[in-house]
Amino acid sequence: MVALPPTPGDESWRDQLRPLLKDPGSESFAHPASYMYRNLPAARFADDPVGAVLEEMDRFGVERALVGVNLDHPASVRAVHAHPDRFVPSVEVDPRAGVEAVRRLRAAVEGAGARAATAFTAGVFPQVALDEPPWFPIYATCVDLGVPLFVTVGVPGPRVPAAPQAVLALDTVCFEFPELVVVMRHGAEPWAELAVKLMLKWPGLHYSTSAFAPRYYPRPIVDYANTRGRDKVCFAGYFPMGLSYESIFEQLPHVPFRPHVWPAFLRENARRLLGG
Repeated sequence: MVALPPTPGDESWRDQLRPLLKDPGSESFAHPASYMYRNLPAARFADDPVGAVLEEMDRFGVERALVGVNLDHPASVRAVHAHPDRFVPSVEVDPRAGVEAVRRLRAAVEGAGARAATAFTAGVFPQVALDEPPWFPIYATCVDLGVPLFVTVGVPGPRVPAAPQAVLALDTVCFEFPELVVVMRHGAEPWAELAVKLMLKWPGLHYSTSAFAPRYYPRPIVDYANTRGRDKVCFAGYFPMGLSYESIFEQLPHVPFRPHVWPAFLRENARRLLGG
């Protein structure tokens, strides 16, 4: 999971979150959760974000990365087309957009080659919880197109309400849409144990380690990967949004995964979820 900002220092996230923010401190943040991510990677503000990201990927042996493609920002589409062997495109969906959200999802998958849909669950205004009806057309379309949906769950870093990201809502989602492949993003805390229970229950539910430095991977997730969850947990990173590859790869060897887990965690699960 990497980001390709359309322009150096892009802060479109601030406009997106502004209707939800009430505390005065957030307005001065350089990152949606600056109190958590204090040393932002230089690539985030590079004059050539694509080149800076590829340079770091090469430096640390990252073969391929999932990146967001914004149809309103052709630069991201051009980057994916220029480096199809390095970037796997995804598209962000907004449940409030109704039929238009479905059209944009189809256009991204069928026209731009997106292999996944993504959503910052608590980051839209008004917020829409994962088990509310506005999501249902998106879920059905993901099933129809055969793409996974990556959604943020747990208490969000930005100072916005957490209720829409309650992990328990995925129990209803997986019940109503048993063919849907869902990948949890951004920790699922403080409901990591519940996330494990639901992954045991629902075949289509998975977990990615996005936005968490390896030293902070929830212990229930590590234990699950080491036992029955080898095929359900995949690496995601958070570069260059908040974490550097240097810090990520410095910490990774200290995660107590068993030897048989590493190939699935670092490569095989993501390849299966994203179609190679």
